Amino acid sequence: MESESRTSTGLEFRKVSMAKPYHGPEIEEAVLQVLRSGMLIQGRMVEEFETGLANYLGATHVVAVGSGTAALHLAFLALGVGPGDEVITTPFSFASSAYAIMYCGATPVFADIDPRTFNIDPASIEERITPRTVGIEPVHLYGQPAEMDAIRDIAARHGLFIVEDAAQAIGAEYRGRKIGTIGDVTCFSTYATKNLHTMEGGFIATEDRDLATKIRRLRNIGQESKYRHTLVGFNYRMTEVAAAVGRAQLGLIDEFSRIRRQNAAYLTGAISSLPGVTPPYVPPHVSSVFHQYTVSIDESTLGRSRDEIAALMKAAGVETGIHYPEPIYSQPALRERFGAQAALCPATERAYRQVLSLPVHPGLTKDDLDHVVRALASAVGVAL
Repeated sequence: MESESRTSTGLEFRKVSMAKPYHGPEIEEAVLQVLRSGMLIQGRMVEEFETGLANYLGATHVVAVGSGTAALHLAFLALGVGPGDEVITTPFSFASSAYAIMYCGATPVFADIDPRTFNIDPASIEERITPRTVGIEPVHLYGQPAEMDAIRDIAARHGLFIVEDAAQAIGAEYRGRKIGTIGDVTCFSTYATKNLHTMEGGFIATEDRDLATKIRRLRNIGQESKYRHTLVGFNYRMTEVAAAVGRAQLGLIDEFSRIRRQNAAYLTGAISSLPGVTPPYVPPHVSSVFHQYTVSIDESTLGRSRDEIAALMKAAGVETGIHYPEPIYSQPALRERFGAQAALCPATERAYRQVLSLPVHPGLTKDDLDHVVRALASAVGVAL
């Protein structure tokens, strides 16, 4: 986009968005084919999307559903989670990570995060286990896998299941294995801003045939066959239109990830010397897909808060994001019940005040990336 004006600091104003959902002629044609077919719900397109996802992940079973939240809810239901149970998860995520546990009548217990990766800290998981603990829900935040070896070891020693929240992590790998093939169940989101989108939607991957069968019934109002309800289920189905949008992108997932990694590497190289700004840390044994590129802002070094930095970048046209501005336990809906857990999560309490996500999506041009760098440098008081 051409320059529209200049900011008070003399920096060019250039609009750079945080997200740009993929749209191409193949998606338009696929959607039109569905509309013309007259089969709009739970038909061939959903089946083909599920098969394509299973092949991509190397998973045995994939079940498409209406949202990432629905995927998590069904996973916990299928595993028999209920009142009196506790599931350990991270407070540094979207609220659905905890809500899905609560939908089953169970209690989320919040473990602290690793301050470098922002993912759940295995040592903190171990500390939070009680006789009521039945499972662990790691979240692969920002598209970067959590430490699954340590988490699997804890789960095995304590007889716990693992439900991975991989809403942001399609295509990510941990020690050469794609996320979606490690835990008992893995749940993905295909919301509009995700690396693979269906406008709205999600899916579940598992190696367990019985679990997959149960989840398929639960998503379709508990039906074993038409009008035969063997479970109390939900209307969590994915539409044929949504599946068509996703299916058209299956062959592009790795290319999207390659560009995100390339953009992330460019940003890291350009901002690493800026004072008070810490780029994302990626351990050598994981492959992040950079759903978000999230830096830490040190107010004590800069004399400016994270929010002030974000406002200055916005004035230059650069959208930023805060993922997330409050831990789950501090959300108004949950604060009274869970707010005391803040004292057990010091790393989380620091992180949510410091994190700032910069644009990294595949739709960015070199000029866009350069402008992001200049806007951030200007915001922290460095002239480039």
